[in-house]
Amino acid sequence: MVYNVGSTNEEAVMAFRKKRIKQRGRNAVPEQYRRKGKSKKGLFIAGGALLLCVIAACILVPKLLSQQSAVPTEPTTPPPDKVIHFVAGGDVNITDKTVASGAANAGYDYTEAFKDVLPVLSGGDVATLNFEGVVGTGSYGSATKMAPQAMLEALSAAGVDALQTANSYSIYDGLRGLRNTVQGVQNAGMTPLGTYATNAEFDSAGGYVIWEVGGIKVALMAFTKGMDGMGLPAGSERCVNLLYEDYSSTYQKVNRAGITKVVRNAAAHQPDVMVALVHWGSEFNDQISKSQKKICEIFWEEGVDAIIGTHPHYVQKMEFDREKGTFLAYSLGDFFGDGEAAGTNYGVILDLEITKDGATGETKVTGFEYTPTFLETDENGKVRVLRIREAMAGYENRYLDCVSEETYLEMKTALERIESRIGAAK
Repeated sequence: MVYNVGSTNEEAVMAFRKKRIKQRGRNAVPEQYRRKGKSKKGLFIAGGALLLCVIAACILVPKLLSQQSAVPTEPTTPPPDKVIHFVAGGDVNITDKTVASGAANAGYDYTEAFKDVLPVLSGGDVATLNFEGVVGTGSYGSATKMAPQAMLEALSAAGVDALQTANSYSIYDGLRGLRNTVQGVQNAGMTPLGTYATNAEFDSAGGYVIWEVGGIKVALMAFTKGMDGMGLPAGSERCVNLLYEDYSSTYQKVNRAGITKVVRNAAAHQPDVMVALVHWGSEFNDQISKSQKKICEIFWEEGVDAIIGTHPHYVQKMEFDREKGTFLAYSLGDFFGDGEAAGTNYGVILDLEITKDGATGETKVTGFEYTPTFLETDENGKVRVLRIREAMAGYENRYLDCVSEETYLEMKTALERIESRIGAAK
């Protein structure tokens, strides 16, 4: 179930933040020290009760010994833990090549492009990607960053539940492009994240959505560093969730007020876990900026549990704090693109395990896995997203439809690079 509930009171926000601080600091104080500090009045009452018990025992024990022993009460079994899996992939890039990959006689069909990763995407309880473009009926491809509706339909059919639409190309066709994309994502049966057709829609929605699945409430929110140097027109300032105040120029002034507003709107409705999808960093660059680290600090302070990044087109480092139950992925690389620039022909699909303790209700990230993916271009110039490990196994076992030796060797290199970047996070 997905729903928007907008903003609400500050008291509820503070209650959520206190709960988060208590959860993340749970191991700082040993359990045996947490329940001390009883009052003298309590001790006096307890002492009196003990004296009465002794007197009663002297009178009743002989009589009780002659009676049949009472049947012991069975211990109460705590409810089982609840576990869900949040799946996220990287950038869906709109280029001449990716658009042409779905060209068919009667229009466009991208089923084959995403067919191999369908089990991964559909296997999650919630699956998200970053859609770097707009939809419409004009000229498709690199120049316009416009894709046919059929691409969204295929992503939905492959198991994607939500698309981040706050990114470099949110307003590439102006507000018309933004609104068409929001509507197109919804028409395809998915949820847009981070963009709104009007300021009023943002005000109503609060800048986030809550996804309730498997007995766990997940608050999702998406932000972008900017929109390829473009600014939002007057009267539409809240149509895109922004990480920076100077989002159309230097990206130096972190938009603390805007970030905290959205997070607190979500926190006020007491979600079990909060996930922030962020379009940030520098393209084709592994450098992590000071402002990115500052943004992380803001999210952690506000109680966000996972931060998942896109935009650099490279797979970047991940950080998992198992004790606190928090997770950070700076960039998942490209999910769908040309794959022509070095390091952009591979990415990962992340799978976060989120667990709600049946006894305490505490919810946090308890583990993660990832599926390495590769962008294969066939002899007709069409791009497919392939699972690296499965494709390599097919080649090694000489399956009839296996990849070429050249692709196999490229996959082997890609897998080594991915594992070297991510392995230390576990």
